[in-house]
Amino acid sequence: MPTHEKILVAMSGGVDSSVAALLLKQQGHDVAGAYMKNWVNEDGVPAHCPWEQDIADARAVAERLGIGFQVVNLMRDYRERVVQYLLDGYAHGLTPNPDIMCNREIKFGVFRDWAREHGYDAVATGHYARRVEGMWAGCPHPANDGRGRPSHNFSLLEGTDKNKDQSYFLALLSPAQLADARFPIGDLEKPELRRLAREAGLANADKKDSQGICFIGQVKMTDFLRAHVPDHPGPIVRATDGRRLGEHRGLHFYTLGQRKGIGIPSNTDGKNYVVVGKRAADHALLVAFEEPAAPGLFTREVGVHSLSWIDRPVTASGALEGRVRYRDPRVRLEFFPGDDAHSARVVFREPQRALASGQILAFYDGDRLLGGGVYA
Repeated sequence: MPTHEKILVAMSGGVDSSVAALLLKQQGHDVAGAYMKNWVNEDGVPAHCPWEQDIADARAVAERLGIGFQVVNLMRDYRERVVQYLLDGYAHGLTPNPDIMCNREIKFGVFRDWAREHGYDAVATGHYARRVEGMWAGCPHPANDGRGRPSHNFSLLEGTDKNKDQSYFLALLSPAQLADARFPIGDLEKPELRRLAREAGLANADKKDSQGICFIGQVKMTDFLRAHVPDHPGPIVRATDGRRLGEHRGLHFYTLGQRKGIGIPSNTDGKNYVVVGKRAADHALLVAFEEPAAPGLFTREVGVHSLSWIDRPVTASGALEGRVRYRDPRVRLEFFPGDDAHSARVVFREPQRALASGQILAFYDGDRLLGGGVYA
Protein backbone atom coordinates (compact mmCIF):
# COMPACT_ATOMS: atom_id res chain seq x y z
CA MET A 1 0.00 0.00 0.00
CA PRO A 2 1.37 3.48 -0.85
CA THR A 3 2.49 5.53 2.13
CA HIS A 4 -0.33 8.01 1.62
CA GLU A 5 -3.71 7.32 0.04
CA LYS A 6 -7.12 8.91 0.02
CA ILE A 7 -9.35 6.18 1.44
CA LEU A 8 -13.10 6.03 1.99
CA VAL A 9 -14.08 3.73 4.86
CA ALA A 10 -17.45 1.98 4.74
CA MET A 11 -18.52 2.69 8.32
CA SER A 12 -21.45 0.56 9.48
CA GLY A 13 -21.63 1.95 13.00
CA GLY A 14 -19.94 -1.17 14.37
CA VAL A 15 -16.60 -1.41 16.08
CA ASP A 16 -14.81 -3.29 13.28
CA SER A 17 -15.19 -0.61 10.60
CA SER A 18 -14.57 2.08 13.23
CA VAL A 19 -11.18 0.60 14.11
CA ALA A 20 -10.45 0.23 10.40
CA ALA A 21 -10.83 4.02 10.09
CA LEU A 22 -8.77 4.56 13.25
CA LEU A 23 -5.85 2.48 11.98
CA LEU A 24 -5.80 4.09 8.55
CA LYS A 25 -5.70 7.55 10.07
CA GLN A 26 -2.89 6.50 12.40
CA GLN A 27 -0.98 5.27 9.34
CA GLY A 28 -1.15 8.75 7.84
CA HIS A 29 -3.75 8.29 5.13
CA ASP A 30 -6.33 10.86 4.09
CA VAL A 31 -9.40 9.14 5.55
CA ALA A 32 -13.12 9.82 5.39
CA GLY A 33 -16.07 7.69 6.44
CA ALA A 34 -19.36 6.94 4.76
CA TYR A 35 -22.43 5.00 5.80
CA MET A 36 -24.06 3.06 2.98
CA LYS A 37 -27.79 3.55 3.33
CA ASN A 38 -28.96 0.45 1.53
CA TRP A 39 -32.29 -0.44 3.05
CA VAL A 40 -35.24 1.05 4.91
CA ASN A 41 -37.95 -1.31 6.08
CA GLU A 42 -40.89 0.09 4.13
CA ASP A 43 -42.71 -3.23 3.78
CA GLY A 44 -43.77 -3.83 7.37
CA VAL A 45 -41.48 -6.84 7.87
CA PRO A 46 -41.20 -7.68 11.60
CA ALA A 47 -37.59 -6.74 12.28
CA HIS A 48 -35.22 -4.58 14.24
CA CYS A 49 -33.58 -2.34 11.61
CA PRO A 50 -31.24 -0.07 13.57
CA TRP A 51 -29.94 2.00 10.66
CA GLU A 52 -30.67 5.34 12.36
CA GLN A 53 -28.67 4.33 15.43
CA ASP A 54 -25.92 2.89 13.24
CA ILE A 55 -25.59 6.20 11.39
CA ALA A 56 -25.42 8.06 14.70
CA ASP A 57 -22.72 5.66 15.97
CA ALA A 58 -20.69 5.95 12.77
CA ARG A 59 -20.97 9.74 12.80
CA ALA A 60 -19.86 9.88 16.45
CA VAL A 61 -16.77 7.80 15.67
CA ALA A 62 -15.91 10.00 12.68
CA GLU A 63 -16.18 13.09 14.86
CA ARG A 64 -13.98 11.47 17.50
CA LEU A 65 -11.36 10.65 14.86
CA GLY A 66 -11.64 14.06 13.21
CA ILE A 67 -12.50 12.70 9.78
CA GLY A 68 -15.24 13.63 7.33
CA PHE A 69 -18.44 11.62 7.27
CA GLN A 70 -21.48 11.36 5.03
CA VAL A 71 -24.37 9.06 4.20
CA VAL A 72 -24.36 7.58 0.69
CA ASN A 73 -27.79 6.48 -0.53
CA LEU A 74 -27.50 3.20 -2.45
CA MET A 75 -31.01 1.94 -1.76
CA ARG A 76 -32.03 1.57 -5.39
CA ASP A 77 -28.88 -0.34 -6.30
CA TYR A 78 -29.21 -2.56 -3.24
CA ARG A 79 -32.81 -3.46 -4.06
CA GLU A 80 -31.94 -4.20 -7.68
CA ARG A 81 -28.68 -6.08 -7.11
CA VAL A 82 -29.09 -7.81 -3.75
CA VAL A 83 -32.74 -7.94 -2.68
CA GLN A 84 -33.94 -8.97 -6.13
CA TYR A 85 -31.19 -11.61 -6.34
CA LEU A 86 -32.29 -12.91 -2.95
CA LEU A 87 -35.97 -13.07 -3.84
CA ASP A 88 -35.40 -14.53 -7.32
CA GLY A 89 -33.20 -17.23 -5.84
CA TYR A 90 -35.72 -18.34 -3.24
CA ALA A 91 -38.56 -18.13 -5.76
CA HIS A 92 -36.67 -20.63 -7.94
CA GLY A 93 -35.90 -23.07 -5.13
CA LEU A 94 -32.32 -21.90 -4.57
CA THR A 95 -30.52 -20.83 -1.39
CA PRO A 96 -28.84 -17.50 -2.23
CA ASN A 97 -26.16 -15.76 -0.19
CA PRO A 98 -27.01 -12.03 0.09
CA ASP A 99 -23.91 -11.21 2.15
CA ILE A 100 -21.52 -12.41 -0.55
CA MET A 101 -23.54 -10.64 -3.21
CA CYS A 102 -23.62 -7.44 -1.13
CA ASN A 103 -19.82 -7.43 -1.01
CA ARG A 104 -19.43 -7.92 -4.76
CA GLU A 105 -22.25 -5.70 -5.98
CA ILE A 106 -22.51 -2.99 -3.30
CA LYS A 107 -19.48 -2.52 -1.05
CA PHE A 108 -16.89 -3.21 -3.74
CA GLY A 109 -19.27 -2.49 -6.61
CA VAL A 110 -21.37 0.68 -6.67
CA PHE A 111 -19.85 2.04 -3.44
CA ARG A 112 -16.35 1.55 -4.84
CA ASP A 113 -17.44 3.26 -8.06
CA TRP A 114 -18.89 6.17 -6.06
CA ALA A 115 -15.62 6.50 -4.12
CA ARG A 116 -13.51 6.56 -7.28
CA GLU A 117 -15.80 9.16 -8.87
CA HIS A 118 -15.23 11.35 -5.81
CA GLY A 119 -11.46 11.15 -5.92
CA TYR A 120 -10.71 8.29 -3.51
CA ASP A 121 -7.93 5.82 -4.21
CA ALA A 122 -9.43 2.92 -2.30
CA VAL A 123 -12.32 1.65 -0.20
CA ALA A 124 -11.77 0.12 3.24
CA THR A 125 -14.05 -2.13 5.27
CA GLY A 126 -14.00 -3.88 8.61
CA HIS A 127 -13.60 -7.38 7.17
CA TYR A 128 -11.36 -9.87 8.94
CA ALA A 129 -9.23 -10.66 5.90
CA ARG A 130 -5.72 -9.78 4.71
CA ARG A 131 -4.75 -8.31 1.36
CA VAL A 132 -1.12 -9.00 0.45
CA GLU A 133 1.06 -8.22 -2.53
CA GLY A 134 3.34 -10.37 -4.64
CA MET A 135 2.01 -13.93 -4.23
CA TRP A 136 1.56 -14.56 -7.98
CA ALA A 137 5.20 -15.43 -8.55
CA GLY A 138 5.93 -15.66 -12.28
CA CYS A 139 2.47 -14.54 -13.39
CA PRO A 140 3.09 -12.94 -16.83
CA HIS A 141 -0.23 -11.12 -17.11
CA PRO A 142 -1.19 -8.98 -14.09
CA ALA A 143 -4.88 -8.31 -13.70
CA ASN A 144 -6.39 -5.14 -15.13
CA ASP A 145 -7.50 -2.80 -12.36
CA GLY A 146 -10.61 -1.60 -14.19
CA ARG A 147 -9.01 1.70 -15.21
CA GLY A 148 -7.24 0.39 -18.30
CA ARG A 149 -3.91 -0.25 -16.59
CA PRO A 150 -2.33 -3.33 -15.02
CA SER A 151 -2.81 -3.77 -11.30
CA HIS A 152 -0.29 -5.14 -8.87
CA ASN A 153 -0.39 -8.82 -8.01
CA PHE A 154 -2.59 -9.02 -4.94
CA SER A 155 -3.86 -12.03 -3.04
CA LEU A 156 -6.37 -12.32 -0.22
CA LEU A 157 -5.61 -14.33 2.90
CA GLU A 158 -7.83 -15.43 5.75
CA GLY A 159 -7.97 -13.11 8.74
CA THR A 160 -5.50 -13.75 11.54
CA ASP A 161 -8.39 -14.31 13.97
CA LYS A 162 -9.69 -17.65 12.69
CA ASN A 163 -12.84 -17.31 14.80
CA LYS A 164 -13.73 -14.10 12.94
CA ASP A 165 -12.24 -14.79 9.49
CA GLN A 166 -14.56 -13.40 6.78
CA SER A 167 -12.62 -14.26 3.64
CA TYR A 168 -15.43 -16.61 2.58
CA PHE A 169 -17.74 -13.63 2.08
CA LEU A 170 -15.24 -12.11 -0.39
CA ALA A 171 -15.03 -15.17 -2.64
CA LEU A 172 -16.75 -13.55 -5.64
CA LEU A 173 -14.66 -10.38 -5.79
CA SER A 174 -12.64 -9.67 -8.93
CA PRO A 175 -8.91 -8.87 -9.03
CA ALA A 176 -9.79 -5.26 -9.92
CA GLN A 177 -12.05 -4.99 -6.87
CA LEU A 178 -9.33 -6.44 -4.65
CA ALA A 179 -6.85 -3.91 -6.02
CA ASP A 180 -9.03 -1.08 -4.64
CA ALA A 181 -9.88 -2.84 -1.35
CA ARG A 182 -8.27 -2.26 2.03
CA PHE A 183 -8.77 -4.48 5.08
CA PRO A 184 -6.98 -2.71 7.95
CA ILE A 185 -8.11 -5.06 10.76
CA GLY A 186 -7.23 -8.35 9.08
CA ASP A 187 -4.19 -8.90 11.31
CA LEU A 188 -6.06 -8.27 14.56
CA GLU A 189 -7.73 -10.59 17.03
CA LYS A 190 -11.15 -9.35 18.15
CA PRO A 191 -10.17 -8.71 21.81
CA GLU A 192 -7.21 -6.61 20.66
CA LEU A 193 -9.46 -4.68 18.30
CA ARG A 194 -11.87 -3.80 21.10
CA ARG A 195 -8.95 -2.76 23.28
CA LEU A 196 -7.75 -0.35 20.57
CA ALA A 197 -11.27 1.06 20.29
CA ARG A 198 -11.46 1.67 24.03
CA GLU A 199 -8.03 3.31 24.13
CA ALA A 200 -9.12 5.64 21.31
CA GLY A 201 -12.28 6.57 23.20
CA LEU A 202 -14.66 5.19 20.57
CA ALA A 203 -18.19 5.11 21.97
CA ASN A 204 -19.02 1.83 20.19
CA ALA A 205 -15.99 -0.06 21.53
CA ASP A 206 -18.21 -2.60 23.28
CA LYS A 207 -21.12 -2.55 20.83
CA LYS A 208 -22.48 -6.00 20.09
CA ASP A 209 -21.69 -7.37 16.63
CA SER A 210 -24.60 -7.07 14.22
CA GLN A 211 -26.50 -10.09 12.95
CA GLY A 212 -28.97 -10.62 10.14
CA ILE A 213 -29.14 -10.00 6.42
CA CYS A 214 -26.48 -7.65 5.09
CA PHE A 215 -27.74 -4.10 5.72
CA ILE A 216 -31.35 -5.19 6.19
CA GLY A 217 -31.13 -5.80 9.91
CA GLN A 218 -32.13 -8.36 12.48
CA VAL A 219 -34.96 -9.90 10.52
CA LYS A 220 -35.88 -13.56 10.32
CA MET A 221 -35.46 -14.81 6.79
CA THR A 222 -38.89 -16.48 6.97
CA ASP A 223 -40.52 -13.13 7.82
CA PHE A 224 -38.68 -11.39 5.00
CA LEU A 225 -39.68 -14.05 2.46
CA ARG A 226 -43.27 -14.11 3.68
CA ALA A 227 -43.52 -10.40 2.92
CA HIS A 228 -42.04 -10.63 -0.57
CA VAL A 229 -42.58 -14.13 -2.05
CA PRO A 230 -46.12 -15.53 -2.45
CA ASP A 231 -46.84 -18.85 -0.75
CA HIS A 232 -46.92 -21.86 -3.07
CA PRO A 233 -48.12 -24.89 -1.06
CA GLY A 234 -47.04 -28.41 -1.95
CA PRO A 235 -46.63 -31.87 -0.45
CA ILE A 236 -44.01 -32.95 2.07
CA VAL A 237 -42.78 -36.31 0.78
CA ARG A 238 -40.54 -38.91 2.43
CA ALA A 239 -37.73 -39.43 -0.05
CA THR A 240 -37.07 -43.06 0.85
CA ASP A 241 -40.52 -44.38 -0.07
CA GLY A 242 -42.50 -41.51 -1.61
CA ARG A 243 -45.01 -41.38 1.23
CA ARG A 244 -46.82 -38.05 1.65
CA LEU A 245 -46.38 -36.79 5.19
CA GLY A 246 -48.05 -33.39 5.06
CA GLU A 247 -48.08 -30.05 3.27
CA HIS A 248 -45.76 -27.04 3.28
CA ARG A 249 -46.45 -23.34 2.57
CA GLY A 250 -43.73 -22.86 -0.02
CA LEU A 251 -40.36 -24.33 -0.94
CA HIS A 252 -38.69 -20.96 -0.41
CA PHE A 253 -39.09 -21.39 3.37
CA TYR A 254 -36.78 -24.42 3.41
CA THR A 255 -33.21 -25.23 2.52
CA LEU A 256 -31.27 -28.45 2.12
CA GLY A 257 -30.13 -29.85 5.46
CA GLN A 258 -32.74 -27.95 7.50
CA ARG A 259 -33.75 -29.79 10.68
CA LYS A 260 -36.06 -27.40 12.49
CA GLY A 261 -39.34 -25.90 11.40
CA ILE A 262 -40.35 -28.65 8.98
CA GLY A 263 -43.53 -29.36 10.95
CA ILE A 264 -43.50 -33.14 10.57
CA PRO A 265 -43.07 -35.35 13.66
CA SER A 266 -40.90 -38.39 13.07
CA ASN A 267 -42.83 -40.78 15.36
CA THR A 268 -39.58 -42.75 15.58
CA ASP A 269 -37.45 -42.63 18.72
CA GLY A 270 -34.06 -41.05 18.21
CA LYS A 271 -34.70 -40.02 14.62
CA ASN A 272 -35.69 -36.66 13.16
CA TYR A 273 -36.55 -35.53 9.68
CA VAL A 274 -34.26 -33.30 7.65
CA VAL A 275 -34.80 -31.62 4.29
CA VAL A 276 -32.98 -33.56 1.56
CA GLY A 277 -34.36 -31.98 -1.60
CA LYS A 278 -36.95 -30.00 -3.52
CA ARG A 279 -38.89 -31.36 -6.49
CA ALA A 280 -39.92 -28.63 -8.90
CA ALA A 281 -42.44 -30.70 -10.89
CA ASP A 282 -45.00 -30.87 -8.07
CA HIS A 283 -43.40 -28.41 -5.61
CA ALA A 284 -42.63 -31.29 -3.26
CA LEU A 285 -40.42 -30.88 -0.23
CA LEU A 286 -38.37 -34.06 0.19
CA VAL A 287 -37.44 -35.18 3.69
CA ALA A 288 -35.69 -38.18 5.25
CA PHE A 289 -34.31 -39.23 8.59
CA GLU A 290 -31.01 -37.58 9.50
CA GLU A 291 -28.44 -40.30 8.74
CA PRO A 292 -25.53 -40.84 6.32
CA ALA A 293 -27.73 -42.89 3.97
CA ALA A 294 -30.39 -40.16 3.62
CA PRO A 295 -30.85 -39.67 -0.13
CA GLY A 296 -29.46 -36.36 -1.35
CA LEU A 297 -28.17 -35.19 2.04
CA PHE A 298 -24.50 -36.08 1.64
CA THR A 299 -22.50 -35.80 -1.56
CA ARG A 300 -18.92 -36.20 -2.71
CA GLU A 301 -19.33 -34.64 -6.13
CA VAL A 302 -20.96 -31.38 -7.15
CA GLY A 303 -21.07 -29.05 -10.12
CA VAL A 304 -20.37 -25.34 -9.72
CA HIS A 305 -21.07 -22.49 -12.10
CA SER A 306 -20.50 -18.72 -12.29
CA LEU A 307 -16.86 -19.22 -11.28
CA SER A 308 -15.11 -16.04 -10.20
CA TRP A 309 -11.41 -15.77 -9.40
CA ILE A 310 -10.02 -13.17 -7.04
CA ASP A 311 -6.56 -14.63 -7.59
CA ARG A 312 -5.02 -16.11 -10.72
CA PRO A 313 -7.66 -18.32 -12.42
CA VAL A 314 -7.45 -22.06 -11.92
CA THR A 315 -7.52 -23.63 -15.39
CA ALA A 316 -6.16 -27.14 -14.77
CA SER A 317 -7.36 -30.12 -12.78
CA GLY A 318 -5.77 -30.54 -9.40
CA ALA A 319 -6.04 -30.61 -5.64
CA LEU A 320 -7.41 -27.57 -3.83
CA GLU A 321 -9.21 -26.82 -0.60
CA GLY A 322 -12.70 -25.46 -0.25
CA ARG A 323 -14.97 -23.94 2.35
CA VAL A 324 -18.42 -25.32 1.64
CA ARG A 325 -20.13 -22.66 3.77
CA TYR A 326 -19.17 -19.94 6.22
CA ARG A 327 -17.64 -21.19 9.48
CA ASP A 328 -17.03 -24.67 8.09
CA PRO A 329 -13.36 -25.71 8.06
CA ARG A 330 -11.52 -25.96 4.78
CA VAL A 331 -11.81 -29.42 3.22
CA ARG A 332 -9.74 -31.14 0.55
CA LEU A 333 -11.13 -31.51 -2.94
CA GLU A 334 -10.22 -32.21 -6.55
CA PHE A 335 -11.03 -29.49 -9.06
CA PHE A 336 -11.92 -30.36 -12.66
CA PRO A 337 -12.53 -27.47 -15.11
CA GLY A 338 -15.73 -27.64 -17.13
CA ASP A 339 -16.39 -27.10 -20.81
CA ASP A 340 -16.28 -23.34 -20.33
CA ALA A 341 -14.27 -21.04 -18.11
CA HIS A 342 -17.16 -20.46 -15.72
CA SER A 343 -18.02 -24.02 -14.66
CA ALA A 344 -16.30 -26.94 -12.97
CA ARG A 345 -16.82 -30.30 -11.33
CA VAL A 346 -15.65 -30.75 -7.76
CA VAL A 347 -14.99 -34.05 -6.00
CA PHE A 348 -14.53 -33.89 -2.24
CA ARG A 349 -12.20 -36.25 -0.39
CA GLU A 350 -14.95 -36.78 2.20
CA PRO A 351 -18.74 -36.55 1.71
CA GLN A 352 -20.14 -33.11 2.48
CA ARG A 353 -23.53 -32.44 4.06
CA ALA A 354 -26.31 -30.30 2.59
CA LEU A 355 -24.71 -28.50 -0.33
CA ALA A 356 -27.66 -26.34 -1.33
CA SER A 357 -28.07 -25.12 -4.91
CA GLY A 358 -27.39 -21.39 -5.09
CA GLN A 359 -24.97 -21.31 -2.19
CA ILE A 360 -21.27 -20.53 -2.59
CA LEU A 361 -18.21 -22.78 -2.56
CA ALA A 362 -15.03 -20.81 -1.82
CA PHE A 363 -11.73 -22.19 -3.12
CA TYR A 364 -8.48 -21.93 -1.18
CA ASP A 365 -4.81 -22.79 -1.44
CA GLY A 366 -3.98 -23.02 2.26
CA ASP A 367 -5.15 -19.76 3.80
CA ARG A 368 -5.11 -17.97 0.41
CA LEU A 369 -8.55 -17.38 -1.09
CA LEU A 370 -8.59 -18.16 -4.81
CA GLY A 371 -12.19 -17.45 -5.70
CA GLY A 372 -15.58 -19.11 -5.64
CA GLY A 373 -18.47 -20.60 -7.54
CA VAL A 374 -22.17 -21.32 -7.13
CA TYR A 375 -23.50 -24.81 -6.43
CA ALA A 376 -25.53 -26.05 -9.38
